[in-house]
Amino acid sequence: MREEFEDIVRRQSAMVYRLAFSRLRNGADAEDVCQTVFLRLFRADPAFRDADHERAWLLRATVNCCNDVHRSAWRRNVLGGERAREAAERTLDRQAMRQREEQANRSESAARIAEAMEALTEKQRTVVHLFYFEGLAGEEIAAATGERPSTVRSHLRRARKTLRTLLGGQL
Repeated sequence: MREEFEDIVRRQSAMVYRLAFSRLRNGADAEDVCQTVFLRLFRADPAFRDADHERAWLLRATVNCCNDVHRSAWRRNVLGGERAREAAERTLDRQAMRQREEQANRSESAARIAEAMEALTEKQRTVVHLFYFEGLAGEEIAAATGERPSTVRSHLRRARKTLRTLLGGQL
């Protein structure tokens, strides 16, 4: 069991982290979610039918853990009101600086796409990430996020429209 678990972690941790970061926009929170997801996997020890079932389980667990972070008492009570806004702005400022540094190393078009992605809502970013970067179909995204397939299609359509507008039709 240990070797199988380590194999899953090795193969899927990057995907789990990318989705968590896409939803939370904070590296530390994304790392925490990644650890929580794999802890849940270790404790549950589910029997997967195939690789798709394994990936769907991990994506759904990641979405659920991200939702837990958003609902956490710490975010509501400790970072309530003004302090939450200040903390979010500081985090976004640090991320913006880090992204600017990374963007300097990327091509111009990649930088424009990353900037345009920031304009999307969290749900739209999640759907775009799962569709384009993880290669999931609409039904799989719906299963992973707990949304209806029609809602997933709406998020994807609106995200594409926003990206097309921001990127000047180069999408």
